Amino acid sequence: MKLLRAAVIFVVVPTLTPAFDPLSASIVAASAAVTWHLLSSESWLKCRFQECCKKNGTLNFTALKAQLDNRLFGQHLAKDVVLKAVLGFSNNPSPKKPLMLSLHGWAGTGKNFLSQILAEQVHPAGLRSKYVHLFLATLHFPHHDQVKLYKEQLQNWIRGNVSACPSSVFIFDEMDKMHPGVIDAIKPFLDYYEEVDGVSYRKAIFIFLSNAGGDLINKAALDFWISGKRREDIQLKDLEPLLSVGVFNNKNSGLWHSSIIDRNLIDYFVPFLPLEQKHVKMCVRAEMTARGYAVDENIVQAVADEMTYFPKEQRIYSDKGCKTVQAKLDIHEDLVMREMKARG
Repeated sequence: MKLLRAAVIFVVVPTLTPAFDPLSASIVAASAAVTWHLLSSESWLKCRFQECCKKNGTLNFTALKAQLDNRLFGQHLAKDVVLKAVLGFSNNPSPKKPLMLSLHGWAGTGKNFLSQILAEQVHPAGLRSKYVHLFLATLHFPHHDQVKLYKEQLQNWIRGNVSACPSSVFIFDEMDKMHPGVIDAIKPFLDYYEEVDGVSYRKAIFIFLSNAGGDLINKAALDFWISGKRREDIQLKDLEPLLSVGVFNNKNSGLWHSSIIDRNLIDYFVPFLPLEQKHVKMCVRAEMTARGYAVDENIVQAVADEMTYFPKEQRIYSDKGCKTVQAKLDIHEDLVMREMKARG
């Protein structure tokens, strides 16, 4: 800022001091203009040293697909729906409303993981970005008698952040634990308005994460298995209607009788299927690779065997998904390290 002030002073001085010749004055003025641009909020130089809001909403579809293919396992429906939704939204120069995704399924199936991958594609710093905002129901909205206050705070927070960066990403986790009515505060920002109080929300992305509806998804997946159908044959139309109605009527959901659902403002209800043992093994292999270990199939099998599965008789689906894979692998860490040393 001191440099900027100095530049402005030098621009003014030539008009008062005859010692400056016209050429020198022009050079100083040009230098001041360049300095002003380099220090502006839109400057490429400034954005090399600190995070700037991504004005261009176009995403790298190929990179997003590669991330989902390599890091999200057993969720063909979620990947297909999110890829299509994000591609259509990012390629639309004038969307009519923000993108609103509601992700549903049991813990450990990949909801948080997918939301993080998507956030990283919009703002590379991901959850560390000042333009990506994560809300936890039990942390940020814990008291049922303060719903009115939470709604006011939430509106002010979102309004301020979208004003600063139109492509802000808002992630609401633990929607199944949120007090009913709180989330309706953001309904005006999700609707088909060009602006609300002078602010446009059409380039923003809102993501809900919820365990609500997980039982419905699991039952549908099990019914497919019992009838001899392939898991990959499950389509969005088989689950989305069940989810929207089930979540709307679930008193233990933050979306219970929500005007957001009533007004059809959620673009997609995205189901996350329960994970089979083969998917748990994929998670174990990915975690071992991330830690720099050579993948040992004996350890992969051991970790997968330590997980609990349902139904008890058939043991088809992991009841915690991949959520405890890291902790289970920690138990085997000494064995992994000994084998790595033995191999040289």
